[in-house]
Amino acid sequence: MKTNPRNADGKPVSTQARISRLTAKGAEEARKLFRGIVSAAERGETTVITRHSQAVAAMVPMTALPGEKVASLLKLAGSGKGMWRRNSAHTIAKLRDEWNR
Repeated sequence: MKTNPRNADGKPVSTQARISRLTAKGAEEARKLFRGIVSAAERGETTVITRHSQAVAAMVPMTALPGEKVASLLKLAGSGKGMWRRNSAHTIAKLRDEWNR
C-alpha cells in the first residue's frame, strides 16, 4: 500500500517541495558531517552523497519513502532457538575453530 509523503502537520508533501530541499555532499564531507545530515533528514531535507561528482546515495527523511514502515524485529523472536544448544560458548568456540583448519 503506497502512501504519499506527509509533512509534520500531516499534509501531503509535493515532489517539488521535496526536491527543493535537496543538497549534495561529497562522500568524505558526508562522513564528517553525518550527524548534521541525519538532523537535516529529520527536518525533512534530502542530502545526496556523491563520489567523484557522481551521485551514489541519498539520506532522505522517512516521510519521503512511499508506504515504507520500519519493520519490527519482534517477528524474529525465537527464530534462532536451538541454534546454540545448551552451551553457547562451546558452540562459538567450535565455529571459531573452523577458521583455523
